Amino acid sequence: MVNPPTNVARLAAVNAAQAARMLNEVREATLAGHRARVPPRPVIEQSWSRMLRSGVDPDHDFRSRPLSRDEVRRRREESPLRHVLPVLREGLLSVADAAQHIMVVADADGRVLWREGSPQVLRKADGLGFELGADWREDVVGTNGVGTPAVVRRPVQVFAGEHFVRSHTSWTCTGAPITDPRDGRLIGVVDVSGPLETMHPATLSWVGSVAKLAEAHLRERHLASLERLRTVAAPVLARLDGSALVVDRDGWAAAVTGMPYVRRLTLPESLAPGRRWLPAFGACAVEPLAGGWLLRAAGDPPAGGAVRVTLDLSRPGRGVVAVSGAAGPWSRELSPRHAELLFLLAEHPSGCGAAALAEDLFGDRSRTVTVRAEMSRIRRYLGDLLGHRPYRFREGVEVEVLLPGDPRDLLPRSTAAAVARRRTAPDGG
Repeated sequence: MVNPPTNVARLAAVNAAQAARMLNEVREATLAGHRARVPPRPVIEQSWSRMLRSGVDPDHDFRSRPLSRDEVRRRREESPLRHVLPVLREGLLSVADAAQHIMVVADADGRVLWREGSPQVLRKADGLGFELGADWREDVVGTNGVGTPAVVRRPVQVFAGEHFVRSHTSWTCTGAPITDPRDGRLIGVVDVSGPLETMHPATLSWVGSVAKLAEAHLRERHLASLERLRTVAAPVLARLDGSALVVDRDGWAAAVTGMPYVRRLTLPESLAPGRRWLPAFGACAVEPLAGGWLLRAAGDPPAGGAVRVTLDLSRPGRGVVAVSGAAGPWSRELSPRHAELLFLLAEHPSGCGAAALAEDLFGDRSRTVTVRAEMSRIRRYLGDLLGHRPYRFREGVEVEVLLPGDPRDLLPRSTAAAVARRRTAPDGG
């Protein structure tokens, strides 16, 4: 009989040395292909499985070249994470420094952009390659408190021997993803790291709570920016006849006139003034405003060639839809649920009803209300590219799906039955 996974945080708080020994035993047995007396925690076991499939060497400390100082500076200036540094410092740094920890903030690419905290622990981090500009994606350096939360999109604590790479097993870290509250897009990870003996069972909830405070701060900034744009837009819209919409640079609506309220439009990557065709809005005249765009309805759509939709699911933990056509190219990072639904529609070109999608997602055909609500949200940015009754990609839309090299890495967070079947299909199809 195999014992259930041990509560590592609690054991480490009582006896750090015993916890480290036990985790090393579990690691060695599992990586040798044996059944450990105490199994690894599920989040760790799943990460190790991904590492073995992707070819990460558990005995080799691979370090990619860090970014240059100029590139780190450029990324800092462009990252929305810069707006939440005061929140992260206030919530984490004073306690982390006193407890001999460091706070690390990485961007969505796993690159370390900020490190602060105990000078002694910072020096130890340097010895592990945990330095400014370093690449700590999971598929580069193995299971860790930066890369693994970015994949599973939830807070993760990685204790000592739970690290996949042997040289990291003297280290313990707790990381939480920070997502854009407007659309769920990953923008980075905040991590608290230090020696095993200084970690506390409450560290996971502590770091996760501070990450949520950072997201709330970003939400407040966004609402304030829309209010400023709304003030600019009000006198402009008051002088117009017909349908018009004012959006910020990311397509979020600040004000409308002559049409139903639209929460967000997906804009081309390089929108410019002039006559344009936009999904879910149609032909319009685009004019710049301070902090956004004025879009005025302008009649018939321009002639264009075929529209191509690329659904990129090749990287674990990240789904992206890219569209090219008359509106120009644009892309959007997908929430896990939207990635599942678009994958299912690509798998069924003739279409699926709400009940069939509910069966594939939840194993429950009665959950059609949830499916219809999510499909309505998807149609807000894909517009006329999707049909309904049944839901499908419209005829003439070219659809390409990019899958991971190993089918077992397809949408790792998904519990949908249809996705699970695809992961285990003998031929990957």
